[in-house]
Amino acid sequence: MNRKTPQLFVVMGVSGCGKTTVGEALAAHLNCSFYDGDDFHPPENVAKMARGIPLNDMDRAPWLARLVDLLQEHLDRGESIVLACSALKKRYRDQLRVSEQVQFIYLEGDFEVIWQRMQSRKNHYMKPEMLRSQFEALEPPNKDEAIKVPIGHSVDEIMDLILQTIL
Repeated sequence: MNRKTPQLFVVMGVSGCGKTTVGEALAAHLNCSFYDGDDFHPPENVAKMARGIPLNDMDRAPWLARLVDLLQEHLDRGESIVLACSALKKRYRDQLRVSEQVQFIYLEGDFEVIWQRMQSRKNHYMKPEMLRSQFEALEPPNKDEAIKVPIGHSVDEIMDLILQTIL
């Protein structure tokens, strides 16, 4: 990507929708850095989620601040980035929108499909039982705020849909 006009992509949605898989594929295609927002949670948040307790806005505040810093650092260096981050609420997305170069990609799916996916995940601190809280917190972005991509496709098909929109 052109270093003079970095693109900052945030692949968003509830846990289990495929943010990491799609984000990694997008970053590889664009030859830019990929970060999984889950890796930036403070240990207290991870421990809380591992106990099956949903995070609240106060828990998420330092995590979001770290992600804002990450996006801003890449922007300042003129580097593109793909970040996988739930960004469930509009105010979280507003925080993450550090510039007009931030583009949200919303991986949209229904509870049952994502529940089935989460049942097969191994060694992840986000337990399937917490999926309901993710859907309760979700404020789906409108069409002007994010590229909406249905998750009922293969990763290659999802990538095609994204690339048709961003390139």
